[in-house]
Amino acid sequence: MTDEEAYDAAPCGLLSTSMDGTIVKVNSTLLDWLGLPRDAVVGRLRFPDLLTVGGKLYHETHFAPLLRMQGEVSGVALELKQAGGARMPILVSSVVRYDDNDQPVLIRTTIFDAHIRRAYEEELLRERQAAEHARRQAEADRARLQDALAVLQQSLLPATMPKVPGLTTAAYYHTASPDELGGDFYDLFAIDGERWGFFLGDVCGKGPAAAAMTSVARYTLRAAAMHDPAAALGTLNAVLHERYAGGDLRYCTAVFGTLRSNPVTGQVAVRFASGGHPPPLLVRADGRCEFLLSQDGTLIGILPSSKFPQTDVTLEPGDMLLLYTDGLTEARVNGDFYGPESLRTLATQYAGTSPTALVGALSDVLSGFGPRLADDTALLALGAPIRPDDDL
Repeated sequence: MTDEEAYDAAPCGLLSTSMDGTIVKVNSTLLDWLGLPRDAVVGRLRFPDLLTVGGKLYHETHFAPLLRMQGEVSGVALELKQAGGARMPILVSSVVRYDDNDQPVLIRTTIFDAHIRRAYEEELLRERQAAEHARRQAEADRARLQDALAVLQQSLLPATMPKVPGLTTAAYYHTASPDELGGDFYDLFAIDGERWGFFLGDVCGKGPAAAAMTSVARYTLRAAAMHDPAAALGTLNAVLHERYAGGDLRYCTAVFGTLRSNPVTGQVAVRFASGGHPPPLLVRADGRCEFLLSQDGTLIGILPSSKFPQTDVTLEPGDMLLLYTDGLTEARVNGDFYGPESLRTLATQYAGTSPTALVGALSDVLSGFGPRLADDTALLALGAPIRPDDDL
C-alpha cells in the first residue's frame, strides 16, 4: 500500500487546510463520515463549515486563536455536521506547518471518532437521571429523606476544623432547603510540615448531581494541593471539563489557597487563586475592609484550559480573611440583594475580634433571611490571632 493509499484509508479523519481554513486535502474516511463527495468539500468548504453551530463558534473564538498562538491544539471535543442533519462527536487535533522562512503555510488536522466517549457520558447521564427519578419517588417519606440528605451533606464537609498553629478559624454552612443537596463546599487541611491548604467553592445546580460534582472537586483539590494554587485550580478545571463536557455541561467557582504562619511575627502569609468566585474580604484589625479584587480566572470546567492568576496577602495579628459563596451576597432583602457593601459594613463592626465572632454574626444574618434565602451559603474565616504581647 502506498503512502497515499494509507492516508486515504486511515481509520481516522485526515484533512489539510490553507491558513484561512479552506480545505485542500481530505481522506475518504472523513468524507464517509460527512456523507459528502470530495468535489463538494475540497476547495469549497472551510474546516469550520464541517462543524455544528456550537462547534463553529468554539472554533472561531477559542480553537483557531489558540492554534495561531501555539502552533498546535490537541484533543478538543467538537461535533461534525453530517449529511442529513446527524451529529457525530469527534476529538480534533491540529498542527501548523511552516515553510523554510518560518511562515505558516498549512494546517494539518486529525479527527477521531468519539462515539465511545459519548456513549460513556450518555450512560453516566442516564444513571444520574435514574437517581433523580428515584429521589422524586422517595419524597413521599419526606422526613426520612431529609435525614438522609442531611447526613450526606455533612459527609461532603469536614467533620471538624483542624487546629492550625498560629491561626484561628471558623466555618459555617447554611442549607437553604432541607429537601435538596447543596453544591457549596469548603475545607482546611495540612499540606506539609509548614503549609496548610484551604478552599471554598460552589458548584452549579443542586441535588445528587451537584453532590457528585462536589465530591470530585474536593478530592481533586486535596490531591493537587502540593502544587501552587494556580496549578491546583488548573487541575480541577481539566478534570471537570473532561468529565462533564459531553452534553451535560457543569462548572463550579472556587477559591483555593495555601497559608504559612510565622511564629515569631504572628503574621500569616496567604497565597490564593480564584476561578469565577466572589472576591475574599480582607478585614484588618484597625477596621479597614477591602475585597481582594485580584485578576480572576474563568468559571472552572467551562474551557479545556484556563489560567488562574495568584494573589499574595499577609495577615497581621488581628487581621481576618473571609471566604464566602454568593448565597450570602445574592440573598434578597425586601426585593434587593444583600450585596457586598452590606457584607463589608457588617465585617467592619467585627474588625479586631475573631473569625468565630464574625462567622457567628453572619450566620445570624443568614438565619434571619428565612425562606427568602434561595441558595446555600458556605463561610470560611481565617485569622491571625492577637498575641498577648501585642496588647502591651
